[in-house]
Amino acid sequence: MAFKKLKLWFDKDLAILLAKKIILIEPQFNSKRFIKKIDKEVQSLELKDRVEVIADQLFIELGDDYKKTVDVLIQTLGPENEEETGMFTNFYWIMPFAKLVEKYGLDDFNLSMKAIKEITKRNTGEYTIRPYLEHKNKQTLKVMLKWAKDKNRHVRRLASEGVRPRLPWAKKLDIYIDDPSPIIPILSLLKDDSSKYVQKSVANCLNDILKDNFEIGKQIIEEWNIDNCSKERKWIIKHALRNFIKKEEQWALKIIGKS
Repeated sequence: MAFKKLKLWFDKDLAILLAKKIILIEPQFNSKRFIKKIDKEVQSLELKDRVEVIADQLFIELGDDYKKTVDVLIQTLGPENEEETGMFTNFYWIMPFAKLVEKYGLDDFNLSMKAIKEITKRNTGEYTIRPYLEHKNKQTLKVMLKWAKDKNRHVRRLASEGVRPRLPWAKKLDIYIDDPSPIIPILSLLKDDSSKYVQKSVANCLNDILKDNFEIGKQIIEEWNIDNCSKERKWIIKHALRNFIKKEEQWALKIIGKS
């Protein structure tokens, strides 16, 4: 993917790419109409709106049938992302799929969870999962607890990134700003994760908690900060405390052994 603004990749060329992938699975897909509609609609739009237009047109052209649409799109995904980067470069083209599941999938929970899991192995489901946490909270958390133990690091990372109360460029999850306790079991499962990608997500989630519920976040960190804890956990704690360390707050410096 050559350097240019991300939004400019969601255009007629992407519509052509998606159509080629889809028609291999669904020969009746009207590629010409789909490409023409995308080319017309996205010209004046910014990134999020472009992604949504493409998602809407995929849904329309695949018959306003959510199950059929998701079944087709999952078959186009191809190999999983083996790296911790590349979700917004090599796999940028999957973003409209994620938006489609976010927008249209609430009434088919099991299929949507399957789709989000597959999407996040390549792109990311961190934005897609949030309406499910808002509207089907207990059901979704149960799934995310399982994801926290998944062998795939992208799936494990989604378990913590998706529940972040203040995820950047996403609507805040007020339910966890008011009370973060339901997401603590997920973070606890990941506190010694071997993947730096996952570690960073857990630390950022803890950092979010500290902003709104300092005492709860402080208690988590103090409980985790035991003698001989793993180097992975030490890194998570230090990264979660970065704002407090920068301000040279004594309790944070003491946690990392610098007071």
